[in-house]
Amino acid sequence: MATDFLIPPKRVEAGGDRFRWPQAPVLASPRAADLVPLGQLAADMEAMGLRSRTRSSQPAGCFGGRRRVARDAFGPACPEPVEGAAVRIRREKSIVGGEAYRLTVGPGGIEILASADAGAYYAVQTLREMLAVHRRTLPACRIDDRPDFARRGVYLDCSRGKRPRLATLLALVERLARWKVNELQLYVENVFTWRRHPLIGRGYSPFTPDELLAIQDHCRQHHVRFVGSLASFGHMEKILALPGYAPLGEMPGFRNLPGGTTLCPTDPASIRLVAELYEEFVPLFEAEDFNACCDETWELGRGRSRRRAERIGLGRLYLEFLRKIHRLCRRHGKRMNAWADIVLEHPEVLSSIPSDMVMLNWEYSPDGPRIRRTHEIVRAGLAVMVCPGTNAWNSHGCRLKAGMQNIARFAAEGVRCGAEGLLNTDWGDGGHRNMLAVSLHNYAYGAAHAWNHRGTREAGFTERFCRHTFGTDGRAMAESIRVLGSAHEALGLPYAGNTVLYSTFLGLTSRFLGREGQEGGTLDSIRPTDLARHVAALADLRWPEPSREADRLLRIALEEYPLAARLDRVACRRAALLKRLRGGRAAGAAEVQKLILFTDEAVSELRRVWLLGNKPSRLRDNLAGMRQTIADYRRLLRR
Repeated sequence: MATDFLIPPKRVEAGGDRFRWPQAPVLASPRAADLVPLGQLAADMEAMGLRSRTRSSQPAGCFGGRRRVARDAFGPACPEPVEGAAVRIRREKSIVGGEAYRLTVGPGGIEILASADAGAYYAVQTLREMLAVHRRTLPACRIDDRPDFARRGVYLDCSRGKRPRLATLLALVERLARWKVNELQLYVENVFTWRRHPLIGRGYSPFTPDELLAIQDHCRQHHVRFVGSLASFGHMEKILALPGYAPLGEMPGFRNLPGGTTLCPTDPASIRLVAELYEEFVPLFEAEDFNACCDETWELGRGRSRRRAERIGLGRLYLEFLRKIHRLCRRHGKRMNAWADIVLEHPEVLSSIPSDMVMLNWEYSPDGPRIRRTHEIVRAGLAVMVCPGTNAWNSHGCRLKAGMQNIARFAAEGVRCGAEGLLNTDWGDGGHRNMLAVSLHNYAYGAAHAWNHRGTREAGFTERFCRHTFGTDGRAMAESIRVLGSAHEALGLPYAGNTVLYSTFLGLTSRFLGREGQEGGTLDSIRPTDLARHVAALADLRWPEPSREADRLLRIALEEYPLAARLDRVACRRAALLKRLRGGRAAGAAEVQKLILFTDEAVSELRRVWLLGNKPSRLRDNLAGMRQTIADYRRLLRR
């Protein structure tokens, strides 16, 4: 039975009997907070044809909830749920840990014991998993459960392409909470409406304060901490591209960007800007933690701060600005979190990092070197989160297996080192054409490892994901997800953080014809037969129709998966054309005409599907690139 769970509990003891749901089961709790998860359970049961009622000993007027949930009150004097309820939730002090619970299924009913609201919520999520698999008759069992990591998060890039609509993010919160994820961070570089700096974020569909507060309210209902995150040192290129801010850059002109990507740490105006951004942004978040980022400061010490770097060293230069940001976080009552890459490049400063900081150690390759360096942060007396990645970025269909391996190995290291949490990252490099749907599988895989690392098995996980999430039998959809997420393997390529079908999808053909470029060399190593075989496999993928009870997130996901496959099919055909051109052969007119047609169809479909769950923002960048590619094909025909 333990293998039936997507998020495996710690301990399951099977009983010898079964529980059959009555036709109109009563779901009861003495706590108003339990109405949210019981309402979710009631909705699941209603979709199966079971009409349930929820009851609480709290006054009926204090409840919100779904329309279909009955709100019968026992009256405030009743300290316990009534006997005869199919599901009874009680608070029990002997259950150690606010997220721990005991779930007992017996022939006479189901009892949930928890010491806090979060534990009761997670117990109901486990019960929902059992309901999804076993339907009307549940096997008797006792489950004692608690998480491996205190912080179990997902980090979603909202700055480099897609900015999800509010409804999409609210639906995502509920899905993540169902998988027992208890933290959400949204990566913000510039996508916020600052009153004092109104030009920052303009044209990127920026978040308003009200939107962030609405997300936070929804997170609170589902026991998810909404942790703020703002680029504060590196990755400032969108702000530094604006004329009024470019002078703050460390190395204006770096990578042909007006202000480069990194703030100059020796310019007093740099920390003043960060302070002004924090004044409006940081107070919106209730969580104690705040992620100041501070990663990939590529130009540090190479431009305006070169003399200071030569005098004290790059590590100390970085540390000086980090401490200034730390003081800002303390001023707002926050515990500063920061990515650990620069500190690990300069381990001599580890002992000087403020002791109340949390280092976010990230690494995205399956067995990257920083994974094994987590212990250095712990040994320095600092809290740490291990930060693997979905490996969905810079791809249309995800690097599925690499992402799973990365997550599993980082989780093992986090458990071994006593890490505070696991933060599963999902980026949007290269215009963020990667759809949210292709990340969901590895969100779930990361959630499973964050809750119970040793109990999570790779074998059969994809089938369980499809069965639990989309309500299919799992096999056909699982094979489609594996094919979509295996472009590297199908084309005989080693792991890389940029899937070749993504990087060759856009751009002038001349860009790929030189002998010195890495992308051209990668194309040369691919066999035409492998491209043809992968195109055929992508054409055979099958996706289920959304079930009647599917939420917004899943309905959109079932539109996004076929789009991802379509984009990779076009990319395979384009890669075949580029290989021929690199070999000195002319492009066939019929083949180019087909590519024009396929790319034009992809333009329409990308626009339609993107807008289902996302704001328009940088959609135009992708569409402009695709139209440029079509124009380039037409030039080929005129030669």
